[in-house]
Amino acid sequence: MSYRGPYKVRAEEKADPRLEHPNDAIIRVTRAAICGSDLHLYHGMMPDTRVGSTFGHEFVGVVESVGSSVEHLAVGDRVMVPFHISCGTCYFCARGLFSNCHNVNPNATAVGGIFGYSHTCGGYDGGQAELVRVPFADVGPQRIPDDIDEDDALLMTDALATGYFGAQLADITEGQTVVVFGAGPVGLFAARSAWLMGAGRVIVVDHLEYRLAKAREFAYAETINFGEVDDIVLRLKLETDGLGADTVIDAVGAEADGNLLQHITSAKLKLQGGSPVALNWAIDAVRKGGVVSVMGAYGPMFSAVKFGDAMNKGLTLRMNQCPAKRQWPRLFEHIRAGRLKPSDIITHRIPLEHIAEGYHLFSAKLDDCIKPVIVPSAA
Repeated sequence: MSYRGPYKVRAEEKADPRLEHPNDAIIRVTRAAICGSDLHLYHGMMPDTRVGSTFGHEFVGVVESVGSSVEHLAVGDRVMVPFHISCGTCYFCARGLFSNCHNVNPNATAVGGIFGYSHTCGGYDGGQAELVRVPFADVGPQRIPDDIDEDDALLMTDALATGYFGAQLADITEGQTVVVFGAGPVGLFAARSAWLMGAGRVIVVDHLEYRLAKAREFAYAETINFGEVDDIVLRLKLETDGLGADTVIDAVGAEADGNLLQHITSAKLKLQGGSPVALNWAIDAVRKGGVVSVMGAYGPMFSAVKFGDAMNKGLTLRMNQCPAKRQWPRLFEHIRAGRLKPSDIITHRIPLEHIAEGYHLFSAKLDDCIKPVIVPSAA
C-alpha cells in the first residue's frame, strides 16, 4: 500500500525492498493487519507521514533472504515480527525495554523505531505489502512455533502483546475490580488478560454497541455504553461502592479522528481526537491509591491532564509502548493451554489490492469491523 494523503491510500507497485545491511532480512508477508493506531496516519494526524509511505506494523511472513551477518534465521523460516525495531544491545534493549531502543530512530526523543509509522518513528516502511525489509533480523523476528496458528501469531505482534502488557502494568491482584476504557482489539485483549492475572471483576467501557457485545463474548466482561449514561465516572463509582475501581486501563488514547479545531480546543465532548478525555476519566474513576495503566496512543495534547488529581489521590500511573517480544513466551503458554485464542477477534480478511476499501471500512466502523487482516495476493 502507499499513502497518498489524508484519507487516501492505494495499492500500487513499488520497488522491492533490498538488503541494506548485513543484519537485514527480507520477509515475504503472508498476513498483515490494520491497527487502530494506523488511523492516526490515515487521517493525517501523525507528524511527518510522507506521501509514498507504506503502513503496517503488525505482520508475519516467510524469510525471503537474509544478510551475511544474520545467524538465527534462514530462508523459508515462518516468522512473526514485533511492531517495534530493536538493536538488542543498547542500554534499553539490555533491560528488556525493546520498544525504547536508543539506536533505531534518529528522530526520537521518546519513541524508538516502529514499522510503517511515519518518519517520526524512524521512517521504516511497514508490512502492508508483499515484501518488507526487517533490520536487526537476529533481534526482533522469531520463528513461529509449529503449534501456533499464523493468525494467532499475527495478533501477538502488537494487539495481544499490548493488551496483555496493559494488564501487567495495571498490577492486578486477586479479586480486584478492573475497568478498561476502549473495546477495540487492545482493550479486548487487556480485559481478557485481566482475568488471567486474577481480576475478580472486569468492566469494559465504550460507545459502540457491537464492540461492547464482543467484550461480553470474548472478554467475559460487564459492559457500559458511555453514550447512554449522563456521567460515566459517577456510574463507575456507583458500580464500585462509591470508591472507584482498583485499577483502570486506558486502551483508547487520543482518538484518531476530528479536525484541527477540535484537536486544539477539545471541542468534542466525549473521546475527542488529541485530547486526554479517556485518561482523565481513568484518573477520576480509579479509587484513591489505585493504578492507571495507559496503553492508548497519545501525541501532543492541548487540553490538560488531571495530574493534580492523580497526585492528590495517590495514584500510580504506568505506561509505555509494549516490548512485544518480551510477552511472547507467556502468551504462547496461554494459547497452548486454551486460555486464549487471539484470532477470535478477527472480523474481516481483505486482499492487499483492496486495502483502500479496508481502511475505509475500519475507519468508518462499518460492518461491525473490529480487526481487519490484510492478505497479500501471493500469500
